[in-house]
Order: sequence, then structure tokens, then C-alpha cells
Amino acid sequence: MGWFDGWFGSSSNDSDPLRRLDPKLREFLERESPVKYTTTSTTDAQQPSQSQQPHQSPTQQQQQQPEQQTPPVPRESLFQDGRYAHLWKTYRPLASVEAETKSDSEKLTDVLEAYKERRAAIGRAALENCAEEQVEWSECMKSGSLRARMTMCRDEVQRFERCYNAQSRLLKALGYLSVAGRDPEVDEDIQMRADELYQRVLAQQREIDRAKEEGREPPVFKPLFENNNTSNLKPGGAAAAAAGDARDPLEPSAATVAAWKEKLEKLPVEEREAEEAALRADYKAKAEMAMKLQGLWQERAKEREARKQKGEETLFDKIKSAVGVGPWSGPKPE
Repeated sequence: MGWFDGWFGSSSNDSDPLRRLDPKLREFLERESPVKYTTTSTTDAQQPSQSQQPHQSPTQQQQQQPEQQTPPVPRESLFQDGRYAHLWKTYRPLASVEAETKSDSEKLTDVLEAYKERRAAIGRAALENCAEEQVEWSECMKSGSLRARMTMCRDEVQRFERCYNAQSRLLKALGYLSVAGRDPEVDEDIQMRADELYQRVLAQQREIDRAKEEGREPPVFKPLFENNNTSNLKPGGAAAAAAGDARDPLEPSAATVAAWKEKLEKLPVEEREAEEAALRADYKAKAEMAMKLQGLWQERAKEREARKQKGEETLFDKIKSAVGVGPWSGPKPE
């Protein structure tokens, strides 16, 4: 009945088209033919049954998943499917390469520029928080009353200046952009918090003015910032040295605290707390900048000393040793 199978197709039990050939011919075709025939029985034999496969616990499966999910190429590659992975094996981000190749002066400039950029960013954030006051000032200059324009919109200008100064103080006190590489949402929250505190100060001032008009004692409000009293600061400078107490470089000296108190006494009472907190934050930022600069100088000094010990001292190293350049010859953070 085999010739019926040739006409009407093989039976369901005959899955091998080479089954009826001579064994030697079949071996030759399997070896030389570019088309490889796989039978059901062969495929079933090659695939182990479910019961024969080693059982993996959920923990082992979870450990294998991260390895499979790890991308073979960095995110900078346009082909995240793994193409050209061999070209990315020695890849390094541009920022890390530039950081290693920068000169001493470039590194010092980066520290100073970062400090200046933060101050500029605080100013921009304060302007954003005072957008309403800016609009009032602009509308007054365009279509204000005759009296307002004759006085150059003095009232609106004063409201804007007060808002800008207060917002700048609050942003500094709350640590706006004080941590490099931080999530931008944190600084956005700080900016919103600064505006909330300013609105709180305005509301308190209105209550104080209303109490004075009604002949009542002005209400006492909770401080905006906790633990922010200059009287609790540790003495610094000569007083600390005489007492045998080493001052933290991030803590102000006694002379600095005295200068702060003199400045705060010239401000209205409702503005002193925010100004004191801003002075503290500004002092800390300057001190951290000075410490970074001094760390760079000390690192360069160690490298020069190592080259000197190896007999590889350069002409520039000899000049620096001759002129006696110290680790920090710039202005003090105070």
C-alpha cells in the first residue's frame, strides 16, 4: 500500500519522508543535503520532558531575571538590542574622561563657577516666586495712576524688592540647590516651600498691623526655623583657641557672629529670623567651597611630593616650591 501513500500523502504515523530509502542512501542524503529533515520522534527525543527538567525555586528564577534584563550596551547606544556591543566594552562617559583630563586651574574654576551659578539660580528662583509683584510693577508703569507714575510706582517697587529679598533669604536658608546631583523635584519643593513661608510672613504682618490699629498686643508667632539662634553658637577664633576648643570649619567665628548681630539689629524684627538663617546657609556654602579648593591644593601638593621622591620633579613643581604657594591663598569664607 506504499504507492497509495505516494499519491494521497503519507499516513499520520509516517512522519519521516526518508524512512523507506536504502539505509546507505539515507545516510548520504542526511549528510550532504542542505535541507535537514527532523522527525517528530527525533524532536521529542531531543527535548527533555517537563519532569526531567531541573526544578528552579522562585528565588533562583528571580536571580536569573536581572541577568537577562541587564542591557548588553549602555543607554547611550542607539541599538539597545545588543548590536555593536563589542564596541561599547571600553566606553566611558564623557564627563568622567573630562574630569580626569582637566588641569588644576580648570578644576578650581569649576568649583568657583558652581558656587556662582548657585547664587544666580537662587536669584532666578526668587524672581519666579515674585512674578505677581513683577506684574503689578509692570502694569503700574504702563497704566497706573498719575500719582503712581510720578513717583515711579514706588509702592509697587518696594513690594517687589521686599519679596525678592525675602525669597532669596528663604531659599538660601532652606538649602536650595545645596546638594549637587540631587533630584530636581527636591529643589522645586524647596522653592514652593520658600513661597509658602513668605506668604505666611505676610499674613503674620497683616495680623500685627491689625492688632496695632485696634490697640491690642501684637500676637506672638512660632519661629519659621527651629534652633536658629546666634546666641547658641560656639565661640570661634581666639576665644576657641584659648578654651582649647577646636572650631568646626563650617561654624562661624565669634567675630562673624558679632557682625551678624550688628547687621540683624538694623533690620525689622519680622525679617531677622529669615536673614539669620540665610547668613548661616551662605556662610556654610562659602566654607564648603573653600574646603573643596583646599582639598584640590592638598591633592596637587601630594602629587608634587610623590614626583619629587621619584626624581621626576618638573620645572613647574620647582617654581611652586620656590614661591611657596600655599593650599589656599584666596579670600577666607568669613
